Amino acid sequence: MHPAGSAAGTPRQPSKRRIPVSHLGMADPHQLFDDTSSAQSQGYGAQRGPSGLGYPTASASPQAAFLADPVSNMAMAYGSSLAAQGKELVDKNDWEVQYQQDTPVAPRFDVNAPDLYIPAMAFITYVLVAGLALGTQDRFSPDLLGLQASSALAWLTLEVLAILLSLYLVTVNTDLTTIDLVAFLGYKYVGMIGGILMGLLFGKIGYYLVLGWCCMSIFVFMIRTLRLKILAEAAAEGVPVRGARNQLRMYLTMAVAAAQPLLMYWLTFHLVR
Repeated sequence: MHPAGSAAGTPRQPSKRRIPVSHLGMADPHQLFDDTSSAQSQGYGAQRGPSGLGYPTASASPQAAFLADPVSNMAMAYGSSLAAQGKELVDKNDWEVQYQQDTPVAPRFDVNAPDLYIPAMAFITYVLVAGLALGTQDRFSPDLLGLQASSALAWLTLEVLAILLSLYLVTVNTDLTTIDLVAFLGYKYVGMIGGILMGLLFGKIGYYLVLGWCCMSIFVFMIRTLRLKILAEAAAEGVPVRGARNQLRMYLTMAVAAAQPLLMYWLTFHLVR
């Protein structure tokens, strides 16, 4: 046994444990920890991505690689296209009729072109609904139904003649034809049908609510439609906005639009009790 002093003063011998050669050959002098990714990849069957989240990279399928970034890119492109289309619809004047070689496009190619199908079907349906309303009130008769149809047709004819005469007196050069006027003026029968049906189902409250909404709709429709046909021609001719002739055209447009709600009420109020 050695004394305690000598034991304390004797320097400690370095350890003779040898480091495995495999570790010395594979270790990186600047690497703090051993790389165990190869061992883990053998356990999972695929090499992990650089993010460490376990997503396959080298052995992944082409579909997974395609869905990594292109999904977000496609979503952004689709959203941008929708925004551009919406802006185009807002900026574009959807009330204008398209032309091809100075001739209006047929209604089957342009939704804004005047079409007699809806006015004609609406007029016939209005006569049938009027007969239904008279029958529910025990007032139906063929003579009364014929009087209802002839009265509506007479008012329509009177409207067309009055507008044509007014356009002639105001000297408006427009491409409006008699058929166009019949089509525009015949759209009010759609609102009249809705008002009568709601009156039969819910009484006068439903009649006034639906008819009032339809009257405002037809008023706005006539203003925007006739403005393109009458006032646009004045602008093309160089007529001043505040000129006397242009003021007459504006009054004519307002008068035609205001007459539609009045006629809608006049031809339907007696059918709802």
